[in-house]
Amino acid sequence: MSVRQIDQPPKLGRLYARAAVTARGRHGDRLPDVAIERRDVAVDRDRLAGYADVCGFRHSDLLPATYPHVLAFPLAVSLMVDPTFPFPLPGLVHVANRISQSRALGTDERLDLRVHAAELRDHQRGRQFDMITEVTVAGEPVWTEASTYLRRERTKPSESRSPHQSQSPSPARGGGQGGGLSQPTAVWRVPRDTGRRYAAVSGDVNPIHLNPLAARLFGFRRAIAHGMWLKARCLAAMEGRLPDGLTASVEFKSPLLLPSTVAFSSRPSETGWIVAVSHAATGRPHLTGRVDERVLR
Repeated sequence: MSVRQIDQPPKLGRLYARAAVTARGRHGDRLPDVAIERRDVAVDRDRLAGYADVCGFRHSDLLPATYPHVLAFPLAVSLMVDPTFPFPLPGLVHVANRISQSRALGTDERLDLRVHAAELRDHQRGRQFDMITEVTVAGEPVWTEASTYLRRERTKPSESRSPHQSQSPSPARGGGQGGGLSQPTAVWRVPRDTGRRYAAVSGDVNPIHLNPLAARLFGFRRAIAHGMWLKARCLAAMEGRLPDGLTASVEFKSPLLLPSTVAFSSRPSETGWIVAVSHAATGRPHLTGRVDERVLR
């Protein structure tokens, strides 16, 4: 695998504009054999403070487990708009995310980020792949992420998927995901401006999170919350109960329309916690997952 190094984070607004222009004509059955790397990345404390406020974390000298995703996400989008990438970015569905960290990261540490795509595979609704992020500090691997994306495609009846082909996102393997938690731990009112506020601190300015008209073009009645905001909000709700080394795996079950009122549930498991977020009135699941109090490989 070749490595492409960059010195500055790409501007996500420009990348999304390029994605819209280059969406047509993309095809293929191979992921690019290249990684994008950015080294010696410093944490902007003001941006981190804004992220903590939007997601519900306390201000601290340690990074939330989800924060390296924000730093590496522009690299992932840059790879997904590269001419060698087989799928158009508009329409890709973020269906799962798994983060493992061996220890907490300090706000004063310098991070090396590397992102690549892996494991293109069939899914009952199309094809899916993982965007893999690795974070090292002075050569020490400390944090990894696998974000699973689904490319929805029509399949002919004669092309039904084999039962051995993947039907659920790989980052969330390893046990029950928390569906069916009965009593909510908390009820959250998610304001209309959540997408805009998260975009301001994360840089993820995908229009479906910001503008209801843009969201309707992709079949949503209103703008929707970022999936990674929802995962971060769950970990923030458990702050103080989790160890520094952990693995947090979630599946995104349905879009969270803005505004909404949702129920958050958590319960202990043999290895940590089972979590779920659902619509408060209907019980429709938005997120299910688990937080293991150890690093899973």
